[in-house]
Amino acid sequence: MVWLMVVFSGLAALLSVFIWYLEAFSWDKQATKVFGHTAKEAQSTKEIAFNLGFYNLFLGLITAVGLVLFFFVKPAGVALIGAGLGSMLAASLLLFFTSPDKRAAAVKQGFLPLLGLIFLFLV
Repeated sequence: MVWLMVVFSGLAALLSVFIWYLEAFSWDKQATKVFGHTAKEAQSTKEIAFNLGFYNLFLGLITAVGLVLFFFVKPAGVALIGAGLGSMLAASLLLFFTSPDKRAAAVKQGFLPLLGLIFLFLV
């Protein structure tokens, strides 16, 4: 069970780092295809996306640090993994319920954190 938690939590952290890259550095390029916005929309929302990307980076880093700590200071690791994955899952649920046209993206965004949390609670 521990390794399943590590794998899904690690993948969720990597996904958050990838989203950070898209939002912070590729918002008007590759991200237009991923998120479905136009080049004009990208230009008018670039600063907001840059800031938002760093929230995703920090959630990924919190989870990654938690994974390392899990093997040395288990309570601290569990707390950080839970905080990182819980925040990722909460964000995906918010997207799911507030933007019906983005439900598929919300499911993709929340799937790995959900599995990571399930296995975290089973450890």
